[in-house]
Amino acid sequence: MKLVVKIAGQALCWVGCLLAASTLAAPHHASGTQTPAVAHHNPAPDVPLAPGYGPLGFELPAVGSYARPMIGQASDGVVIDSRGQQTTLKALMAGKVTLLSFMYASCSDVNGCPLASYVLNRVMQRLAKDPRLNERVQLLSLSFDRLNDTPEVLRKYAARFEAEQARNWRFLTTPSDAELEKILKSYNQFVIQDVDSNGKPVGSLSHLLRVYLIDEQQNLREVYSVSFLHPDILVQDMLTILSDREAP
Repeated sequence: MKLVVKIAGQALCWVGCLLAASTLAAPHHASGTQTPAVAHHNPAPDVPLAPGYGPLGFELPAVGSYARPMIGQASDGVVIDSRGQQTTLKALMAGKVTLLSFMYASCSDVNGCPLASYVLNRVMQRLAKDPRLNERVQLLSLSFDRLNDTPEVLRKYAARFEAEQARNWRFLTTPSDAELEKILKSYNQFVIQDVDSNGKPVGSLSHLLRVYLIDEQQNLREVYSVSFLHPDILVQDMLTILSDREAP
């Protein structure tokens, strides 16, 4: 029980830090005030946290004892990293198992982008400790808020959880709206601009949280939603995919 309470406390602390960061990253009006967020995209403080914030509630099967079959092919697209370097998703994914997430830095839905960032941070910590994973796995987080999530903003966002130093977690944007739309469509990611009661756009975006598991040959192997986005599950699945390659 003490361990569970400690983990829950750490998760709440993390969420608080990320929500503070999202407030700082939120787009501003010309007057200098922050754009208000709509209520339906910002859960009340008493909304239950997603399972990914706490200990896993069930025992996972052993690595390699189950399959993650191919369910599609990862799509390509031109992207720009947090250092301003242009490349492609295919080039980044080549030869590595990849976790690809879509996010935006000013998201304040505790069970949305902050959840993905928390889970991927925990995965990143596991990568650093496991030589089986560290050189063969990477994390990619692609923003769908081009206007506000510039490379500089993404670099500062990444620095909050030491992703800049990790080398295997990259934050990305796109060079154009057309390129972003193409990538989002290919991954069945739909993003809606939230509006106020007068139909005026506000600072928040509505989207379905999804994280994609892609193997070294750029085959799509799994898509995680909120209920199954947990660091233990992600690491176990990555190890299972890598064990497929090592099998005789």
